[in-house]
Amino acid sequence: MRPASVPPYIQINQKPASWFLSNISSTRMKLAKLNSGKTQVSIVIPAYNEQESILRTIASIADTITDYSIELIVVDNNSTDLTKQYIIESGAKYVFEPKPGVENARTAGLNFASGKYVISADADTIYSPYWVNELIAPLATDENIAISHGKFAFVPEYYNRFTLYLYELTGDVFKKINGLNKDSAMYVYGCSSAYRRDQVLAVNAYEHPVGANEDGYLALKLRDKFGRIHKVRSKKSFAWTSSRKFLADGSLLQRIKNKASKILS
Repeated sequence: MRPASVPPYIQINQKPASWFLSNISSTRMKLAKLNSGKTQVSIVIPAYNEQESILRTIASIADTITDYSIELIVVDNNSTDLTKQYIIESGAKYVFEPKPGVENARTAGLNFASGKYVISADADTIYSPYWVNELIAPLATDENIAISHGKFAFVPEYYNRFTLYLYELTGDVFKKINGLNKDSAMYVYGCSSAYRRDQVLAVNAYEHPVGANEDGYLALKLRDKFGRIHKVRSKKSFAWTSSRKFLADGSLLQRIKNKASKILS
């Protein structure tokens, strides 16, 4: 079942960039503590002009509760705002990728990563302190699982949580029906997925056909060569992402109606 409200451990990171900037030393110390010893897990975030959200995302990952040694890599994909400055000041590992595109940014982060496991994340998302453990556990305990992925929910920035909750439930129904005829790999998202680094390199990483989604296509390649796709369902694993993309599409209510119409048809 989806969370109807935003959990407290997500709410504490619903603050403006200015707050995180004034508390950046705390974030830096937490990241340094997480990356003590040999790196086991590399988290890769592509970022393009994310000065308003990147510190919030980094701070949420800095609050991770885990026994794994974690490195956080943020790939600056030609940002023209303060994204680079914020990444460096936060203590996250900075990588610059001049060639535009999420595929190129994720590839640069993958090549830089030193962990056995790599987790894909997004720059406009708040992560649960339990997220890393929830995604890595299936890979660490079952060699036949090639990729694990979690679900996401929307942070109530521009719309109230109840409206977003209805939209998410409608989307879940649509995906379930749509999944009867389409490959479930298409519902693996880059905001919350994990895999073994050597296996990703063995399938040419994020290379994908024109028109395909790089995250879903990677899941398909990993499944075909190395094992199963595992969906993590725990509420503690949810990635809480920005609802800003709805603004360009107009009314959220209209999007709900469109989803419902597709289900009925």
